[in-house]
Amino acid sequence: MSLVVYVAAVVFGLSCVVLLRRPATALRDPLTLSTCVAIVLGALVFVCSAPLTLAAVNDLTGVPNFGAPLTYGMLSAYSCSLVVLLINWRGGPRDRVRRLVLRAVAAYALVVVAVVVLFALADADTERLTDLDTYYAGTPYMREMILLYLAGHSAATVVLCVMCVKWGREVTGLLRTGLRLILTGSLLDVVGFQATKYTAVAARWSGHDLDFLSTSVAPHLASLGALTCSAGFVLPRLLPAVVAQWRGLGDYRRLAPLWTLLRFVSNTAPKPPAPWWQSPRERLQWREVSIHDALLALAPYFDDRVRERARDAALRAGRTAHQARLAAEAAMLADAARRAAAREGPLDTPSCHRLHATEVSGTGGLVELAEALARTPAADAVGEGTVRAAHGWNHG
Repeated sequence: MSLVVYVAAVVFGLSCVVLLRRPATALRDPLTLSTCVAIVLGALVFVCSAPLTLAAVNDLTGVPNFGAPLTYGMLSAYSCSLVVLLINWRGGPRDRVRRLVLRAVAAYALVVVAVVVLFALADADTERLTDLDTYYAGTPYMREMILLYLAGHSAATVVLCVMCVKWGREVTGLLRTGLRLILTGSLLDVVGFQATKYTAVAARWSGHDLDFLSTSVAPHLASLGALTCSAGFVLPRLLPAVVAQWRGLGDYRRLAPLWTLLRFVSNTAPKPPAPWWQSPRERLQWREVSIHDALLALAPYFDDRVRERARDAALRAGRTAHQARLAAEAAMLADAARRAAAREGPLDTPSCHRLHATEVSGTGGLVELAEALARTPAADAVGEGTVRAAHGWNHG
């Protein structure tokens, strides 16, 4: 069982690492901070509840079953963090949010204190690493401690389920998906962890033995429920960033024909300090800046006659006006790059035409120009020529 909960703790904690990829920024955001606290506490609950950890804690402290109040206190703190996280996620006036958070923290702090006090009062000298809940189900003070931590966790789960159902009717998209995952994970916790624990304890009270529910079923379903909840909390915050990075990578690659043509141009754009670890969005940003700078440097070489001939040919071929404009601009740009790479002088009367890529915001215009350039018959030859002429352009 130790392996199961350790694996769950590692997977659980990885989502926190992802959210904290920019620690300085993330820790100033109450929502991100509360999400990470909940995930870390959840991972610690798994670590503390592993039999290997329990045995080590008991040996280090010299107190039989000391790992029990540690685990139950940690579980109560985790339950509190879930409520706090949902309060921050819901949002609202700052004073109201702070007031609700303080109430939740105060309530569960009392639960943690009560767990420790009850354990100190109980007679629990026999070490139990896997079946403590059922073994001591009828022991004074231990019985109350077990019921208290279960009741505290049940209260948090009920609040979580109610808020997810209520809020899920008001939101859409990824947020609703995240709430459904949280609700699913909470229900798994209710059915797989809490119900089995309550049943096993009640069975001991009635003289029956259903310990397997507490020792074998509950840990596995609790792990599954917690991981599902974690996915629900992280998905709405992580997936948009992942999608943005994926799109950035796609645009970065689609700009390759344009960058191949223009990279020989000496420009003043700052170079990225460590290009090997940059994210796709950061790489795309550097490429955009460099391309725009190169386009500005090549503007004196733009020839309207080349552009007009290419536009007329595209229109005769049945292209739309926009497609013809892009094809014409690609041809004019390829011609300008060829002459600049050959060290020819700029035109006496350069074109005043503005490229479509410089008139629109974002990367879309540059991507369209790159795709049009890739379809330009002379693009490959021009690209090869510019690469060969690069050293002459930069150092001549």
